[in-house]
Formats: sequence, structure tokens, C-alpha cells
Amino acid sequence: MKQITAGQIAEAVNGNVIGNTDLAISGVASLMEATENQASFVGNKRYLSQLPDSKAGIILVDKKLKKQLDTNRTYVLCDNVDYGFSKVIAFFAPEPVTYAPGIHPSAIVAESAKLAEGVYIGANAVIDENAEIGSGTAIGAGTFIGQEVIIGAQCQISPNVTIMHRCKVGHKAILHPGVVIGGDGFGFVPGPQGLAKVPQTGIVQIDDDVEIGANTTIDRARFGRTWIKSNVKIDNQVMVAHNVEVGESTILIGQSGIAGSAKLGRGVIIAAQAGINGHITIGDGVQVAGTSGVVKSLPAGSIAVGTPAEGQREFMNRRSMPKKFDRLSKKFIALKAEVEELKK
Repeated sequence: MKQITAGQIAEAVNGNVIGNTDLAISGVASLMEATENQASFVGNKRYLSQLPDSKAGIILVDKKLKKQLDTNRTYVLCDNVDYGFSKVIAFFAPEPVTYAPGIHPSAIVAESAKLAEGVYIGANAVIDENAEIGSGTAIGAGTFIGQEVIIGAQCQISPNVTIMHRCKVGHKAILHPGVVIGGDGFGFVPGPQGLAKVPQTGIVQIDDDVEIGANTTIDRARFGRTWIKSNVKIDNQVMVAHNVEVGESTILIGQSGIAGSAKLGRGVIIAAQAGINGHITIGDGVQVAGTSGVVKSLPAGSIAVGTPAEGQREFMNRRSMPKKFDRLSKKFIALKAEVEELKK
């Protein structure tokens, strides 16, 4: 059974111990479900009220909350609790699922496809003509890899993923179940006989170390490429339209949508269910709050809230106006009453 002490945790997360340095735990759990043999964490002062009822043996806590702690138990203080606790979780995590290299008998692999050393192809997967798959990549059951697709080394392509013709995936990419890469972008123009389809002749390019959540769709470009740059992390059920560019280390959270030809900079965070208008630019480090609708370009480092999205200060001022108006209205009524009384 794996065990780790408070002192070892502190060393791993660059923190320090309050309490018993030698106290060991053998697992992790939430604050209210943890036992004395498990570790948990408090990253926000809202959860301090749960500490007296928690049985956790070791608790990771933000250093800023040190003065609010009961010193009769063992804590590990650190600067980034979420990051630190993820290291503790990783220590107890089971070994990742691996696949022995080879091709399942029910898989269909075109003769012209090129498979590097150590590739795994799962049951009922289809590898179409002239596709290339890099060394150590695993292709899950029921996945379709289209013609002339190029996939790099050490990728994890889950079951029932679709990567359409000519798209490119870099090294160490992780694609979760149901991901669709390279479906046609939504392109139609009105004509004399109704809507005419605009050919979508480009590709999707996914760079290295990208992770894409379940049932996310990334459309091929009308021409050129839809480009997901290195280290981008995309949540489940996200929609990325044709010719979008997503900058390095950007995060797209569940059910967000990026309309065609929008360009997102490096380190952008698009929160859940937010929408980004097409043909606009989102600067480096921008943060867009959940359910917001961004209709115009945003400068680097800005924070956008609401629909249509606006800066935090503008948003809060507008939201507070009804309350301010109500207070002023009551004050006006009171002053009016005083004036009427003086007239008597």
C-alpha cells in the first residue's frame, strides 16, 4: 500500500508543515469524506467552516489562511493548493491504461497507410488511404482516421473519434471519446435557388500537447487551416468553427463556442457556455466569464463579462445602477416630504 508523509508532501509542493511531519496517509478524498488515513485540501476560505467536522489526516491549505487554522491537526501550507493537491492525487493514481502495439483483427487499415513502430489500432477502427500514424500512438476502438491524415507520436486517440481527410495532429495529443476533427465548416450563401453550400477545402491543424474533451467538434477551414496551437486544453462539448486560430496554452471550457475566423491569443481563458463572435481578435491573456457573449475584439489582458461582453468595472457599474437609483428615489421622496412639511 502506498503511503506518503506530511513532510514528503510539503517537499513535493514546496510547502511547510503545521503539526506532525511524520504523519502518513494512504489516499485522498474530499474534505467531508476523507478519513484519518487520507489527505484533503482547502483552497478557499469559504470551506474553513467545514474543517471542524472533517476527519482528514492531512489537509493542504493556502498559506494566506494560516492565521485561521486550528493548530491541533496537521496541515501542509502551500502557495497553490489546487496544483499541490493534484500532485498528491497523482501519487496515488493507478497506472495509466496502456495498449500493446498491434492491430486488432477487426480493424481495417489501408495498404497505403503508414504506421510507425509501436502503434496500436483498436477493434473496428478504420485507417484510410495514405494516413500516417507516429510511433507509440494508440487509436481506440471504432475510431475513423481519414485519407492523408497525419498523426504524430505518442498520441492517445480514444474510441469513436473521427479525424477527417488531410487533417494534422501533432505529438502527444489526447483526444477523448466522440471528438470530431475536420467536419465541414458551416458555410452557405443565398442564391437564386436558395442556400448554396460553400466548399470547405482547408484542414484542421492541431499542434503538440493539445488535449480535446469528449464530443468537441473542430471544423475544417474554408481554405487554409483551422489552427489549434500547442498546449491548448479544450473541455467537453466545445465548438470551434472554420478558420479559427487558438493560441498557445489557451483554455476553452465546456459548451463554449468560437465562431468562424476568430483569432484567440496565447493564454486565453474562455469559460463555460461563453460565445466568441466571428472575425474578431481576442488578445493574449484575456479572460471571458461564463455565458458571456463577446461581439467585438478584446485587448490583451482584459476581462470580459456579460452579453454583450464588457469590462468588469462597466459590468458592475451597470448592474449596480438599479440599486443606486432605488436609493436615490427613496432619498428624493424623503426630501420632498421634508420640503412639503416646511411649507406648512
